[in-house]
Amino acid sequence: MTAFGRQETTVDPLAPELASRLVSDGPFQVTRNPMSLAMVGLLVATAIARRSPPGLLPAAGFVLLISKAQIEAEERAMGASFGPEWERCVAATPRWLSLRSFARRMPSA
Repeated sequence: MTAFGRQETTVDPLAPELASRLVSDGPFQVTRNPMSLAMVGLLVATAIARRSPPGLLPAAGFVLLISKAQIEAEERAMGASFGPEWERCVAATPRWLSLRSFARRMPSA
């Protein structure tokens, strides 16, 4: 939320069309969806703490649901609002996490 505040743009996930700036610093350098990733992390951590493999099912369900119900709509809105700038962001930063997430953060040899 701090990154959105610094950019003076909306943090409301239900109104992505109101975004006045594309936020790509801070945690958004690692993933395009750090808030959703944090929620998944909490679900996974709870399952691990409870030593419950079936407890991972809510995390998997959340990823599927949030991807289809929220993230895809947000990404369409960002593409419509920010065009080429958004396309560069998509090319550079994964939706969730991948090796690209960490390669950008490691110093080159």
